[in-house]
Amino acid sequence: MPTSLAHHYHQALRDQDILNQLRTHYPDGPTLHQLAPLDQLHIGGIAASKRLLGLLDQSAPKVLDIGAGLGGLMRQGAAQGFHLTGLDITHRFNVLNHAISQLAMTQPLNDSPAGKLRCVTGDACALPFSDASFDAVLFQHSLMNMPDPSRVLAECRRVLRPGGQLVMHEVISGPHSEALRFPVPWAEEPTHSHLLSLSELTQQLEASGFNIQHSEDWSHTALEWRTRQRQKEQAPGTAVLSPQWVFGERFMQMGKNLLENLANGAINVVEISARC
Repeated sequence: MPTSLAHHYHQALRDQDILNQLRTHYPDGPTLHQLAPLDQLHIGGIAASKRLLGLLDQSAPKVLDIGAGLGGLMRQGAAQGFHLTGLDITHRFNVLNHAISQLAMTQPLNDSPAGKLRCVTGDACALPFSDASFDAVLFQHSLMNMPDPSRVLAECRRVLRPGGQLVMHEVISGPHSEALRFPVPWAEEPTHSHLLSLSELTQQLEASGFNIQHSEDWSHTALEWRTRQRQKEQAPGTAVLSPQWVFGERFMQMGKNLLENLANGAINVVEISARC
């Protein structure tokens, strides 16, 4: 299962083309906002990441980003002073994430002292970290790919220090989940889609030893954002960067389905903060 999930994400990935594009168009290094169409591969973009990072305790800087992808959330967090370790099961994402960070560090906004950013290839069901080694764990559109959330959350609990935070910006199953259309960015068909309802997610968190402090339905804002993005994707002209550099031509159908799934209530988006 992990191998095929990684294949879903890297099968159309244009690694070297992306780096060449960045060097050509941003010779002084790309900014966070210039990278966002490529590395903020979630509903809500850079604004959603800002909200998520705003839930973290600035005095507790050691943060694990599970399902880090191409590292947009990581670089944004590092620019705010956090020390980010990004874990992803797709090794080519991690290699490209590191290369993008090297280019982006020429920008003062993204300047990250050594040690602030680290990429690790691994499975969230068996985190390759010692007990109580992080102050916080982040999920941003990643738990939905994990078929055994209880095991993943138990691992999160293990690697968090006492009182540590778990913060999520996640796609969940909506009230009309039977209407879910594929493909979507996280899955071409149901095999890799493991959406929980809000009640199921809440129960899983509490059973794993987390106390929920903040839970907000973000679906209306997500729908507005996705509507604007769809309009941009259909506009004439070629963007410097876009999700198509990751997903290929299939992203056009993925993006269309994502909007329809939000509009018809097949999926919702939530923001959650909890402590162990």
